Amino acid sequence: MFRFQHIEYLIALAAIPLLALLYFFVLDWKKKTIRKIGDERLVKEMIKNYAPQKFAIKFILVVAAFAVTVFALANPRSKTGTEKVNRNGIDIMVALDVSKSMLAQDIKPNRLERAKQLLAKLIDKLPDDRIGIVVFAGRAYLQMPLTGDHGAAKMYLSLASPDIVPTQGTVIADALNMCSTSFNSKEKKYKTVILISDGEDHDEGALKTASQMADEGIIINTVGIGSPEGATIIDETTNEIKKDNNGNTVITKLNEEELKSIAAKGNGIYQLFSNTDDVVAKLDAQLGSMDQRTVTEDSLVNYKTYFQWFLLLGLVLLVIEILLSEKRRMSDNRIIPIVRKIALLLIVYCLSPIASSAQNEKATIKKGNDAYEKKEYDKAIADYQKVTEKNPTNATAAYNLGNALYKNKQSDEAVNAYENAVTNTNSKEDKARSFYNKGVVLQNNKKIPECIDAYKNALKLSPDDDDARQNLQKALVQQKQQQQKEKNDKEQKKPKEDQKQQDKQKPKDEDKQNQPKPQPSKLTKQDAEEKLKALLQQEKNLQDKLKKVNEASPNKPEKDW
Repeated sequence: MFRFQHIEYLIALAAIPLLALLYFFVLDWKKKTIRKIGDERLVKEMIKNYAPQKFAIKFILVVAAFAVTVFALANPRSKTGTEKVNRNGIDIMVALDVSKSMLAQDIKPNRLERAKQLLAKLIDKLPDDRIGIVVFAGRAYLQMPLTGDHGAAKMYLSLASPDIVPTQGTVIADALNMCSTSFNSKEKKYKTVILISDGEDHDEGALKTASQMADEGIIINTVGIGSPEGATIIDETTNEIKKDNNGNTVITKLNEEELKSIAAKGNGIYQLFSNTDDVVAKLDAQLGSMDQRTVTEDSLVNYKTYFQWFLLLGLVLLVIEILLSEKRRMSDNRIIPIVRKIALLLIVYCLSPIASSAQNEKATIKKGNDAYEKKEYDKAIADYQKVTEKNPTNATAAYNLGNALYKNKQSDEAVNAYENAVTNTNSKEDKARSFYNKGVVLQNNKKIPECIDAYKNALKLSPDDDDARQNLQKALVQQKQQQQKEKNDKEQKKPKEDQKQQDKQKPKDEDKQNQPKPQPSKLTKQDAEEKLKALLQQEKNLQDKLKKVNEASPNKPEKDW
């Protein structure tokens, strides 16, 4: 089944009723002319070689030729030309520790940078797998949902730092939970987590979470990065050695036992980081031993067009109309056939630029697709832009341009291209695909409200799109986290505002102190002693309560590394 690329051209079919009216007007004019000439029997004898049925057939041929030519201009096409990519792979969520303890330099240049280098090399060895990224410190955040776009994965990986997580600490359980919710809950295999951390867990529950994830078919592999002897932390803001609240120098040590236990509970393997290539090779072998699924994904959109066949049919119909005589036998008059041949040549000459232009656009898009497949994104962008500049309504070129721009890390331009594709296509499926890609770009750029709208629009057009539904759920979670973070920031700012308000009120308090003091109340010595005793007893009761609370819950130092 085919669809029309330029459906707006079909409005020209409204001219067919006008042509029909013109046909009946000509028939009526012929009858009136015959009556005006003279004796009707004599006139009929004179035109006995004329065949009215052939005139009607010629009219039908002309109208049919006009209709199919309009169809050719609207460019009918089918999606049989869509390129699809079959891959055998798994879904991998990376949980990367970005707490300040990862800035320790017992592994040069520091733990975090070596972890990022390790992951970048590992991604290059996983061309057929989908990858997602969760970063965590005092909280866990979904940095990138599962995607086959490894270029985007590397880009977001390079941005990972302690600054992107406002709450410091190390909560491995939250990171594992975030990874778990990022997978398709309907599947019981093809899922794995790679946890990279120094193991300094400031929260409990990681082992319980790992066990629950293993029951859901998720394999957890851990990589310990750091040294058991430990190292100091250089605070990036002050460039000084970090100290705790008591003024003691902070020493962060690798906690291998916890990471080994998590890997054991998650049916995976633990590795101590020593050499990047060795760790990557072992992880690659471990992932390669897992069951893999075959997934078919849409790549670039290529359509097979049929305008040339409609154009050819229109020309054939016109040729038949020209060769079909209205007389019962062929006339010796050669002038009319010559005129008709000239008209035919003119029609072909007028239509050929249109056909040539459409063919050139298709060839340019194909050239851009070839460059895209070779990862020559600059060339692909140039080819797609050639088409969109000449024909801004070409939705195929706009969609492919969005893909190439996104791969080339031009996110804002990619969003504009997807919006152009949505505007200029009438296919619900094409619109849904454009909305989905737009949502992915916006989500990766942390524009959560906009990406939620895009995913919702995609689901309205394609309710069965599981990827759009899952990404929408993740975006809603991110939006909730952002709102909670904003709320916490406001609460942190509130004490400062209260302090400012108190500072403003100080002059007023001083003025009050400068006012004449009221006369002391006439209180007897006995009454004063009784009230003093009551106050002392209340204070003693309060101290006893605080002592009991402290004994029941031993003081646990708050850590921010």
